[in-house]
Amino acid sequence: MTLVLDGVSKTVGAAKHIDNVHMTLERGSLNVLLGATLAGKTSLMRLMAGLDAPTEGRILFDGKDVTGWPVQRRSVAMVYQQFINYPSLSVYENIASPLRVSGLPQKETDARVRDAARLLKLEPYLDRKPLNLSGGQQQRTAIARALVKRADLVLLDEPLANLDYKLREELREELPRVFSASGAIFVYATTEPSEALLLGGNTATLSEGRVTQFGPTPQVYRRPQDLTTARVFSDPPLNTLKVIKTGGSAILSTGGEVRATGPLAAVPDGDYTLGFRAHHLTLDPKGGDEIAIPAVVSVAEITGSESYIHLDASEHRLVALVPGVRRLEPKSPVTAYLDPHRLFLFDAQGRLAAAASAQKAA
Repeated sequence: MTLVLDGVSKTVGAAKHIDNVHMTLERGSLNVLLGATLAGKTSLMRLMAGLDAPTEGRILFDGKDVTGWPVQRRSVAMVYQQFINYPSLSVYENIASPLRVSGLPQKETDARVRDAARLLKLEPYLDRKPLNLSGGQQQRTAIARALVKRADLVLLDEPLANLDYKLREELREELPRVFSASGAIFVYATTEPSEALLLGGNTATLSEGRVTQFGPTPQVYRRPQDLTTARVFSDPPLNTLKVIKTGGSAILSTGGEVRATGPLAAVPDGDYTLGFRAHHLTLDPKGGDEIAIPAVVSVAEITGSESYIHLDASEHRLVALVPGVRRLEPKSPVTAYLDPHRLFLFDAQGRLAAAASAQKAA
């Protein structure tokens, strides 16, 4: 089965919630919708499911136009951020509930429930009520109920957002295995770039209802085709500086002239935006051709094995992610160092002009 969104838009009043989306999702694929809150992820999922109808464009399943079809006529299952289980029913009956509604024979129902329970490691809990489960087990129950329908399209709208860190990590590790065991199209919405990278598959970056890029997740991360995509796929936020390239040198908006090497050497003279992620900025020079950026410490956040160092550099706020515990006092002067081979360059229209190699950009 193939799901095609052909120029799909959704307008509500004067607001355009989804703007001219073109995407093709293949059977057996995992597709991540990555974007900030209100970027359009849930709105796009509702259009895929048939809960809403687009105001423009078409939605096709295996070449058949289903644009006007309601959700009841589509082979679709959905799991929400707020996991919903029936408190009076056992885990077994919660998973079986959509099959009971469809009138599936008991033998087939039992086989499907137990297959889904085995896949999601719920077999020891089938006789329990949801209130006797952990948050992760309750969310696995909701996912099992979606999988047991054997729908062609499974939509997961930030399904781990309300779980604590340990449970999120546990389920993030399990979900790719669950997805690979099913032939359905999976669409998974998240606000977290790290979650998209962990899940893999394909990623569509969303901003203000637009899909800015769609492709294999490592490719979108390592080579964003525009500044908006790079910002969506960066956490902490993407560091940016203005740069004027002239011949073999470049002037940064933080002050100072540097040699045009790496991606800077690959573009014609002109004005550009230089973008780089937090882990590409260091406080320790390596003795190469790094770009030195004078700065003042704003705050240092120690997370354990790493530290986030927030810096003020001229008119810019930068973030460096450095290994180890770095206790730096606010307002203390430092020099940050950027490898010129590990950055993106965007032109005046925000389009990618040059980038590091895939290996260096990671």
